[in-house]
Amino acid sequence: MTPAGRASRAGSVRPAPQAALLAGGLLLLAVVAVLSTGVGARPVPPAEVVRALVDFQGTDDHVIVRNVRAPRALLAVAVGAALAVAGALIQTLARNPLAEPGILGVTAGAGFAVTVGSALGLAAGQAGQLGFAIAGSVCAALLVAAIGRTSPLRLVLAGVALTAVLSGVALGMRLMLPDVFDVYRFWSVGSLAAREQAPLALPLAAIGACLLGALLLSRSLDALTLGESVAHTLGAGVTRVRTATLVLITVLTGAATAVAGPILFIGLVVPHLVRRAAAGSALWLLLHAMVLGPVLLLLADIGSRVLLPTGEVPVAIVTAFLGGPVLIRSVRRHGEGSL
Repeated sequence: MTPAGRASRAGSVRPAPQAALLAGGLLLLAVVAVLSTGVGARPVPPAEVVRALVDFQGTDDHVIVRNVRAPRALLAVAVGAALAVAGALIQTLARNPLAEPGILGVTAGAGFAVTVGSALGLAAGQAGQLGFAIAGSVCAALLVAAIGRTSPLRLVLAGVALTAVLSGVALGMRLMLPDVFDVYRFWSVGSLAAREQAPLALPLAAIGACLLGALLLSRSLDALTLGESVAHTLGAGVTRVRTATLVLITVLTGAATAVAGPILFIGLVVPHLVRRAAAGSALWLLLHAMVLGPVLLLLADIGSRVLLPTGEVPVAIVTAFLGGPVLIRSVRRHGEGSL
């Protein structure tokens, strides 16, 4: 599709159908969140879940919902939205529909930092792991941005190379230091179980601010997808937009990874599923991703609690099983057309 055609397509998006789709997605999100809050070793009926949230009576069911499952559902919503929007941003920035946040080295940087912090004895607790994970993701993204700032292809190659290096070094450290491996293995498996007890105010606030920032950047992203020359003609600062987008991707992915561990496929699959509905508009792409990302992660979290009768499966394993087939079907149905 030519730049002019893409511009016409993006500009012809009708708000009413898009708003109806978004409203339907929000309703689905509310239903799935209630179902997720009621599923567990002690099932809670949906009506009782709603009653616990709006009319707390102090019963065992209400305490479980208020203190454990509702915070876990909120965490799933925040992490799902962060990973989905980060995926939409990196696919738009790299103009590659197969890109996902991990290619910037953010996840590998977080894992490497947690490994180093554990070796130094500074990342034993949840707060320490959170701090090291965020710091590592930021440093990795800055290094990748410095190396690959001249082109999207170079950016992707730099991210893949840094991921390989950091992952290899971190694996070597964990194999040589058993105590480090014991600390890292609990964080490295992406899961929402018991993560709601960690200090979440700062990462959730960072995710919320970045989601708002992504929406504010959507018009500039529309211009950037038309090509650098067209973006310059439309008055968009290409370097500024790329830098801001990289910052948003880094913070969103780093914060989500820090609080829940590495969870793959959300950032890769969700933009594929919502791109047809967005009809070429970056704003609607991001809005739909903010809704569908949490829905997918909540469904995966429900699956993680019911698949085994004796315990939970890490949610990252469930997203891998869900994400692979969904991605294949999406690519076969819609193709790999340019963004």
